[in-house]
Amino acid sequence: MSITAERKQALISEFARQPADTGSPEVQVAILSERIRNLTEHLGTHKKDFHSRRGLLVMVGQRRRLLDYLKRINQSRYEALIARLGLRR
Repeated sequence: MSITAERKQALISEFARQPADTGSPEVQVAILSERIRNLTEHLGTHKKDFHSRRGLLVMVGQRRRLLDYLKRINQSRYEALIARLGLRR
């Protein structure tokens, strides 16, 4: 369900805006999207895991808030991130 350290570093290097960037909204949304994808697969096989389902809903809400923030700050960065991650909206 969690992502490996190597995968997290790969996401950070792929979505970072600067070489030492680990906290920009793009990086945070990319990491959350990977965790959401993994947890969705887990819940496909473990249908009664309601504790993890709540965690998934919390992560989806946090990603939504970060995307709303990015959209409010810079519309072009938001649209580019949505396209790169393949998210709807």
